[in-house]
Amino acid sequence: MKYDLIIVGGGIVGLAVALDALKKKLNLKVLVLEKEPTIAQHQSKHNSGVIHSGLYYKPGSLKAINCIKGYRKLLDFCQDENIKHEVCGKLVVATTVDEIPRLQELYHRGIANGLSGLKLLNNEEITEYEPFCRGVKALFVPQTGIVNFTSIAKCYAQKFSDLGGQVNCSEEVKNINLSGNKIEVITESRTWVGKFVVTCGGLHSDSLALNTIPNLPIRILPFRGEYYKLNPSAEKLVKNLIYPVPKPSFPFLGVHFTRMIDGGFECGPNAVLSFAKEGYNKYDFDLQQAWDIVSWPGFYKIVAKYWRPGMEEFYRSNKKSAFVKALQRLIPEIKADDLSIGDSGVRAQACDIKGRLLDDFDIRINQNIIHVCNAPSPAATSSLAIAEIISDRVLQIIN
Repeated sequence: MKYDLIIVGGGIVGLAVALDALKKKLNLKVLVLEKEPTIAQHQSKHNSGVIHSGLYYKPGSLKAINCIKGYRKLLDFCQDENIKHEVCGKLVVATTVDEIPRLQELYHRGIANGLSGLKLLNNEEITEYEPFCRGVKALFVPQTGIVNFTSIAKCYAQKFSDLGGQVNCSEEVKNINLSGNKIEVITESRTWVGKFVVTCGGLHSDSLALNTIPNLPIRILPFRGEYYKLNPSAEKLVKNLIYPVPKPSFPFLGVHFTRMIDGGFECGPNAVLSFAKEGYNKYDFDLQQAWDIVSWPGFYKIVAKYWRPGMEEFYRSNKKSAFVKALQRLIPEIKADDLSIGDSGVRAQACDIKGRLLDDFDIRINQNIIHVCNAPSPAATSSLAIAEIISDRVLQIIN
């Protein structure tokens, strides 16, 4: 059987693309191939569950455009499908005077990205939102929300199946071949044939893209993010979401407090380089994947650029007191006894050959194949907007 569209990757982005394409053209034959026994098992599952507002991203970037658009689409989808969610807002807190200019820059960036209701707070006003939080200044972002993204991905999959779409799990793609006007997608069990292919492989997006773009100028570096859970007796210390001002020296948001939609609070994550793409545990190691990381020329430039914050993250990963100290910058009353070991996730972060960590989504088109090569946060929030861009392109060519 020849499919009109084959999507490799059953995470939230791949499923959103599948659903959007089939909704726009109901007679399409669309197949989703997922290597795990069930859908949405990696970044779609192991995340903080935050509906991002679009505050952080460079105006005009793919992240900014798609986060703002995707935010609205996602909220509408959750309301229409009765998916539990809440727009609760968050605080970004400057704990020292030298962080204030960066906080003000975030405020202006948020305005440029179309956010409304942003409010700069002084130290006394902070406690009106978060009574136990301390800082010299803060930014309140009312648009931020919380949700379970696995629930959204499952809903995408169910609606896609209801429209006649096909999801095959336990089908790990080994190769993709361009063959005339058709594309062969080869798994361990068989060869699937399609007119158009979209790869949304997350942590394995570079490996998939290399099948048809042998000179791909980026590679995925996996960064493990570890969380602690706030014990029930300490949950009174946090109301919603509290973030630090991001450090310019390290392209991650820093450890923060997040209220979860299904109850409880997470504290984290850090960002530790993993030597396994699915390295959820500290000592996970994959020899081939580790070699792929260290043999990439950009890796050594990353090490040279970020060795100091990288060592700080590694130390914090192995020293609970260091993790607690980072949290105490936001809530001084937090103690080690208030925290229990939580979940962890692995972020797929693209790195180019010059050692730059890509700060935007990266989507590449190669004939009748689209590769989503870099889609870290806020890709889950942006999933329906990303899907619209990709499905429109697919339908233009198929039609």
